[in-house]
Amino acid sequence: MEAYLVAIGIIALIYVLLSLGLTLQYGLTGLINFGHVGFFAIGAYTSALLVMNGAPFIVGFAGAALLAGIAAWPIGLVSLRLRDDYFAIVTLGFSEVVRIVLTSERWLTNGVQGIPGIPRLYSELGGAAGQIATFATILAVTVAAAWLIRRIAGSPFGRIIEAIRDNEEAVQALGKDPPRFKIQVLVVGAALAGIAGAFYAHYITYIVPEQYIPLVTFYVWMAIIMGGVGRVSGAVIGSVILMAFLEGSRFIRDVIPWISEVDMASVRIGLVGLLLILFIIYRPQGLMGDYTKR
Repeated sequence: MEAYLVAIGIIALIYVLLSLGLTLQYGLTGLINFGHVGFFAIGAYTSALLVMNGAPFIVGFAGAALLAGIAAWPIGLVSLRLRDDYFAIVTLGFSEVVRIVLTSERWLTNGVQGIPGIPRLYSELGGAAGQIATFATILAVTVAAAWLIRRIAGSPFGRIIEAIRDNEEAVQALGKDPPRFKIQVLVVGAALAGIAGAFYAHYITYIVPEQYIPLVTFYVWMAIIMGGVGRVSGAVIGSVILMAFLEGSRFIRDVIPWISEVDMASVRIGLVGLLLILFIIYRPQGLMGDYTKR
């Protein structure tokens, strides 16, 4: 039971990292990024390939963050001058392009067969000790990322990006350059997603393109909506709620055993969608949002 809880905690922290990146992009800046999973995939494959070719873990994780951030930069240049809905479509298309490249470039990614045997963090410790050490490492990185987002939000840079979210035309009238700030935010958020991808790859030890479908992005969106958009605490609480619900729904077959394993996947997605609808109706500002507003 302890090993199971630690495993769930590790996956939950990976989602917290993803949610923090999206909190910076959408919650603070207003960027509707529907392609977050693309940067997650880039980070996972980058770190896996680097470490499997002899690089230290620290180099793998740095490469994951760097390449994910670099991938975000041209997207920003091309699309951040578009309206929000067009930007959302561009980012969604980007994530699908990443998945197609991972599938088709067999010489690098092994295509649909995926990459097995990825080195695990702290494998020398083995068993429960290795899992606990991995959990502690991800927790430390997540705390550092949360601190960074809070520092950004409270800085002059943070006040500018919040102003861009609220009224971009007014920011332009003050002589600022909103696209430049948006690109910087997109790069930082993508780098966090890349680090989350690296942790995921080295924890699961097997990655395949089909793990990086748009549903992952929308799970992250659900987390920040349920927790409270634009709040670091909301990203954390929302991710924990999402993970608890996803894992808890696995036991529904104990109550309704006549549903097959195949149909159960659809039931779980339906229940997650129902949970989101209930939050939007009764708690649109999220659990950690302003309780004086509805």
